[in-house]
This record gives sequence, C-alpha cells and structure tokens, in this order.
Amino acid sequence: MVPSLAELALGVKRLQVRHHRAIDARLAPLGLSLAQWDVLRHLHRHPAASLHDLARLTFQTDQSMGTLAGRMAARGLIERTTGPGRAVRHRITAEGDRLRTAAQHEVDRVLARSFEPLDQADRAALGDLLTRLLGPDLPTDLH
Repeated sequence: MVPSLAELALGVKRLQVRHHRAIDARLAPLGLSLAQWDVLRHLHRHPAASLHDLARLTFQTDQSMGTLAGRMAARGLIERTTGPGRAVRHRITAEGDRLRTAAQHEVDRVLARSFEPLDQADRAALGDLLTRLLGPDLPTDLH
C-alpha cells in the first residue's frame, strides 16, 4: 500500500524529532544543545559568518540567533568581531571547537544508529529522493 502524502510528511517529521531528541540527550553532558552545536558546526565551516548567515544556516530567526549567539559568547564558545561597516562577525573559540569536535562524535553515533537499517544503496536512494524533493530550496550551506 502506498502511504498518503500526509503519512510520508509525518514520517519525515517523526524522524527529525527522533534525531533532535536523541542528539539533545547526547549533547547535554557536554553542556550543549543541538542548536548550539549547529552554530559551532557552521562557524567551523564558515569562519566569520554573519549573524544573518548563521540564522539562515541553523533555521532560526535573526532575533533568536542573536540571543543564542550572545549566550554562546558569554560562555566563551564563540567571539564576536567587527566586520566591514556595521557588520558583526562570529568566530569559534578554541573551547567552542573542542566541544564541537566532541559533540560531532555524539551526533555521528546517533545518526549511525538511526540509519543502521539502511544499506549504502538505500542511503544513496534516500539522499537522491530528498534532493529531488527539496529541489532548488536545498540549503547551499553558503558553499
């Protein structure tokens, strides 16, 4: 039986929620949330990213990203630097990078367990299907 579109969409959402909950639980002992790890991950890939860039990459509003960045800067995980004009850029600190690396191992474990039932061909097919569904809206990750 072919699942309805609503059932497919709900399945995607359930998997996302499962990942978020499991990752948050694994990152909590490190003192990080999924949102904080995501910011660190993107700053590692895009040093000196603007607040707006980080908000877009982490699926947040500029306002919520500003609040999160302020808390992360206060903890010494990121630094705010002056950019061109009035722009404020962000940079990951050594402590932030240490936690990013430790968190990445935990995230990898969660995802490996989640996708374990799929072989390489299944994962490739799933990746292709998701790419087709996302189409031009596929995040560019600023590449």
